[in-house]
Amino acid sequence: MALPPVFYHFFRPPLPYLPAWTLQDTLHRLQLQLRKSAEHNDLLLLLQHRPVYTAGRRQTDTELDSERARLTALGADFVASSRGGQLTYHGPGQIVGYPLLDLSRYSPIMGTRDYVCRMQKTLELHLKEAHGVTLSPSEHTGVFLDPRTKIASIGVQVRHRLTSHGFAMNVTSEPRAWFDQIVACGLDDVKAGSIESATGKTVTVEDEIPGLVQRFGRLYEREMLPLDLSQANSTTEAILALEKEALEMAPSAKAPI
Repeated sequence: MALPPVFYHFFRPPLPYLPAWTLQDTLHRLQLQLRKSAEHNDLLLLLQHRPVYTAGRRQTDTELDSERARLTALGADFVASSRGGQLTYHGPGQIVGYPLLDLSRYSPIMGTRDYVCRMQKTLELHLKEAHGVTLSPSEHTGVFLDPRTKIASIGVQVRHRLTSHGFAMNVTSEPRAWFDQIVACGLDDVKAGSIESATGKTVTVEDEIPGLVQRFGRLYEREMLPLDLSQANSTTEAILALEKEALEMAPSAKAPI
């Protein structure tokens, strides 16, 4: 039996992190509710965040308190999240992808390791095919331009075989100054790279979306369809409400000098 399509949506205004996290949780509960009747949709949400530092489950309360005070003084938000991993940054100039997939739809059921592996291969394939970027193998999760330059991160959560959180890939050089303020993902000697720095060309987040969506579908063996926001239901209403909130917010902070 063919797997149902994955519906994707790209948010044009940068989103605040906490409401986006709440949206994921809302959609997760909706998927869980509708799964018995197989009426739930699998989704891929693509976006940029407003400047935010997020901590993963591996950090202590003492670490979180000291970092929160220092980093919010720069003008970024700070959130202790439920994903795996350690401290990282999200913001304009970076594509964030939140796949909300039901892994039990695969036969056999897709495991978390396979799910993460396909995610990494999606990012690697996109960089190679769309930009001719040569990548460096690494013992760490994520995508590296060389052993000391990381271009993409992965941090996922799987509950009841339903996925949330996902990946982040630096497109422009804008995130670099924010990343320079922290030891990202606990890697002391690693700095942030981007498609722009690797190619020397001007690139935009919006231009990366079609190719990334196509390769995501290829690696996860799914048809990819744009989410029709004109169809009123719980999913589209929640997405439209968050877009409206983001559009009404004041401009986000500029990168630290």
